[in-house]
Amino acid sequence: MYLIRGLKNINLFKERFSDFRVIATIGNFDGLHLGHQKIISDMKNIANEKKLKTMVIFTEPHAKEFFAESSNSSFQPSRISPWRDKFQRLKAQGVDFALYLNFNKKLQSMTPEKFINNVLGNLNIRYLTIGDDFKFGNRRKGDYEMLENWGSLNDVIVQQTPTYLRGDRRYSSSWIREALDKDDFELAAELLGRRYTFSGKVVSGNSLGRTIGVPTANLWLPKSNLPIKGVYAVKVHYEKEILLGIANMGIRPTIGGENPVLEVHIFDFDKNLYGKRIEVEFCNKIREEKKFSNLEELKSQIHKDIELSKNLLIS
Repeated sequence: MYLIRGLKNINLFKERFSDFRVIATIGNFDGLHLGHQKIISDMKNIANEKKLKTMVIFTEPHAKEFFAESSNSSFQPSRISPWRDKFQRLKAQGVDFALYLNFNKKLQSMTPEKFINNVLGNLNIRYLTIGDDFKFGNRRKGDYEMLENWGSLNDVIVQQTPTYLRGDRRYSSSWIREALDKDDFELAAELLGRRYTFSGKVVSGNSLGRTIGVPTANLWLPKSNLPIKGVYAVKVHYEKEILLGIANMGIRPTIGGENPVLEVHIFDFDKNLYGKRIEVEFCNKIREEKKFSNLEELKSQIHKDIELSKNLLIS
């Protein structure tokens, strides 16, 4: 899959792939759930029939994240997975091109007309599939009807994305976040088409876990929140191994923490993971995060959590 990084590289794409014609879709694609996968599958079928290349257009950060940060809001919207995971999963789905637009003040203030002319009009798009409630451009003034009018004048078929249902409810990233917030990992797996995981690079921490006999791998987190919090029994995917462990996602109130951290203790494991990338699969919720009176009380609870996690993961 070819990644187009930002507005400045659109002209380079146009020059390099001038012979290609594209079917495109636009969206956040957070988690790349089964609904998203069906959209991509349908795009690929059309692409094969009409000899087109597939393209997914998305923004980073998500618009809600940008507005929360620009307004200095203490609330940070959660997302299912970081953009690197999204890129890898789009690649695995066989998408030909991904256009990653930096959602900043420039993109926020861009008029719908300018977005159509400067972005969509320079991507060799012959077929565009989007939701009929899709809004874009400054003050969200751009809509499906505007794109239909543009398409009719430029020989571009603009089609409404079908609604994919599970029972009587539409597949959506918000539904998955809701399931994860309720620790319903089975429902999340059914909507995602896989178990819920988070992958990241192991970074240095304060080494507190090692001092109390429970060394942890700290994972780098994006600015946005994960849709989970608390203590979990987990499986850790590292290289070709699947390891068992326990993870804490939270601010670590016992030591006065303020920022969310994902810490993972892997059972019977002593390799150095700094700088390595691991994938954490959340299996069972053990308990909520809480503030303990002292480190001894915290250490005692962690050992209880470890025994419970082992019983859940091995049974």
